[in-house]
Formats: sequence, structure tokens, C-alpha cells
Amino acid sequence: MKIIRYLDTAGEARYGAEQSDGSALRIEGDIFGDYDVTTEKADVVKLLAPVVPTQILCVGLNYKKHAEETKAKMPERPILFVKGVNTLQNPGDPIEIPTAMASSEVDYECELAVVIGKPCKNVKREEALDYVLGYTCANDVSARDWQIKLGGGQWCRGKFFDTFAPLGPRLVTTDEIPNPNALKIATVLNGERVQDWNTDDMIFDVPAIIEFLSGSTTLVPGTVILTGTPHGVGMAFNPPKWLKEGDEVTIEIEGIGELTNPVKLES
Repeated sequence: MKIIRYLDTAGEARYGAEQSDGSALRIEGDIFGDYDVTTEKADVVKLLAPVVPTQILCVGLNYKKHAEETKAKMPERPILFVKGVNTLQNPGDPIEIPTAMASSEVDYECELAVVIGKPCKNVKREEALDYVLGYTCANDVSARDWQIKLGGGQWCRGKFFDTFAPLGPRLVTTDEIPNPNALKIATVLNGERVQDWNTDDMIFDVPAIIEFLSGSTTLVPGTVILTGTPHGVGMAFNPPKWLKEGDEVTIEIEGIGELTNPVKLES
């Protein structure tokens, strides 16, 4: 099933089940618990991020060729960092380049996002996908100056600014994506395909990530896991392709769709 989250004409946020013709049927209930797909057509005024994360956990340096392009040592275990729930952004809404804490090195990162559907702790990889509700597209927007030079050795400052985690446009349930590590994934910047790879290049696949993150740690329903980006990030080009006001970034993932956001300066 393809699940969307949207605002209706009354300004209420609701869930819908997207149909093959692009329309949607309204969902009643909790997508993390009991819910029903009604026969009522969804009154979609604005598309929202498909979930409101309870937490956003991220894995860095998780594609072989991306590790090579950054000249980083291949990690022995998944590298964990976090983004705040403040970073969430809807499809179509702008990524804001920070001005108060100014950055001149804002970068894109196409990523497969995993949404945990039920409490998950000490899960073995063989059962890990049983705890996944579905998958969506993510852009792990990163201010490289704050991440690498100004953040005191931690990545989080460069990853934590408002609007730095667009998600969408839909959540696709696991029955439609039986293998999350066999998907084409790409970034298109102003019409140029700058990242174009496959999730089979992950160093740690999705089951391994869930096993690692759930070790002695409860992943609550609504946890969103960003699984890393392939090669072709902006900082790897010569000269770098930093995001600027007026740009448009699209994340494409096979079986999920396209997540597009314009870029503007923080006001």
C-alpha cells in the first residue's frame, strides 16, 4: 500500500491510501496500530511528509563508493548520528539555507528512509524487516562547513538545521518493497542527475542497520532511519555543487517516487 499524509480543506492532517489513478481514499485510525481504508475519497489540499517522526536516526558513510569519494576509512560498524524532529520538511516546501548561523556549503544527500512500525529492541537481522512499516524518500541535507569544520568534531550541528530532512512523497509498505537493498536511487539537481546508484551498494544493509540500532535500544513506532547516501554528493565535485537559493532538488527512489523541494535562504 502507498500511504500519504495530507491537509484537507478544513486544515486537518489526515492519512490516505493512494490509488493507481493518483487519487486517494481516506484512512481512519492509527497507521501504527489499527486503521481502516475507507471508501471516502481523500480531500487532498496539500501533501505533507508521510509521517511525523518520533525520532530521526541516521547512518553515515554507508555506501562503498561514497566512502571512496570522501577518502574515508570503511566503517567497521554503522556510524550513528541524529537529526532533530525540527528538521522535517514536506514535499514541495523549501529547504532553507541557514543565514543566522550562516552556511555557504549546504549539500544534498538522497537516502532511503525506513519507518519503524512497532516497538523494536534487540532484533536479529533475520526478523528486522518484520518491524518496518514502510519506506520513503529522504534528503539528508547537510551544511558541510558546520558538519566538518565548525561543529567541534560532531556531525550533528551541520545536520540539525530546520528543513534539513525532507521526507516523501509517500510511504510504501513492505509488501510492495520486499527487498529494500535492490532499489535505484538518485538525486536530480536543477535537471542534472548528480547521484545515480543502487541501494545494493550499502555497506550495512537495512536488516543489519536495524539490528545494530535496536541493540539495547528501543526503536519506538514512528522512528525514521536514514540509511546513508551514495556517491555524487555536492562536496565531491570540483568545484563543489553547493545548494543555493533558486535551486530545485529531486530525490528519486525506485518503487517510491520523487521528492522535490525548492531551495531558499532562511528568512
